[in-house]
Amino acid sequence: MKLQLATWQDIEAYLQRSTAILVPVGSTEQHGPSGFIGTDALCPEILANGLSEEHDVLVAPTISVGMAQHHLGFPGSITLRPSTLISVVLDWLNSLARHGFTRFYFLNGHGGNVATLTAAFSELYAQSSLNMSGSNRPGLQCKLRNWWEAPGLKRLSGELFGADEGSHATCSEVSLTWYAYPERARTGIRFDERAPEGPIFDAEDFRRRYPDGRMGSNPGRASVEAGKRIYDTVLPGLADDYLKFAAGGE
Repeated sequence: MKLQLATWQDIEAYLQRSTAILVPVGSTEQHGPSGFIGTDALCPEILANGLSEEHDVLVAPTISVGMAQHHLGFPGSITLRPSTLISVVLDWLNSLARHGFTRFYFLNGHGGNVATLTAAFSELYAQSSLNMSGSNRPGLQCKLRNWWEAPGLKRLSGELFGADEGSHATCSEVSLTWYAYPERARTGIRFDERAPEGPIFDAEDFRRRYPDGRMGSNPGRASVEAGKRIYDTVLPGLADDYLKFAAGGE
């Protein structure tokens, strides 16, 4: 069930059987000449919607803009400051907690979000510890799960793409989004070689080091068919992980 497509009565009924919710979180940033700007938000959203279709999983609206300052040298990229993203996440969590949600599973699609999301969770726990003494509000728990670390994906991406997978505008993430949106797939774009690898600093330096936006990848090997295999491989492990967490596990 998607929160946006539910009524308040639906949510009230859901809270009688579960206080867990899945929050897709990603970024809006360039993904090379063939990847969608929304790739990092679309990947967790696609998988979250799949979980919702197969299990009793409530999916919150996607937090689609994250930490992408180093991509601002490419048109269309949007970023939040770390302090802004922390505030956004805290407002989401406190809003949902007010209604009775206690367990928040963040399915993340962007490595640049990890430090800030972890800091946001720490701020939430600090609020509870410092300000909620004597309150009957239940304890809150957050979990961060990067979709690309799901069981089976590393093995499958190695089989499908080998060293061409890369670290940004990867074959796997491009393929997964193409599977969900095949009519938008840029399957005709090819690359002579893998992109360079290296460090990440500010936007101007990133554009100089990685002029077409890729890092270490050759997404010319991406395909809709590979995206389906990735989806089918990743979804069961994510389902097990979420359902365990929703039931009170770590």
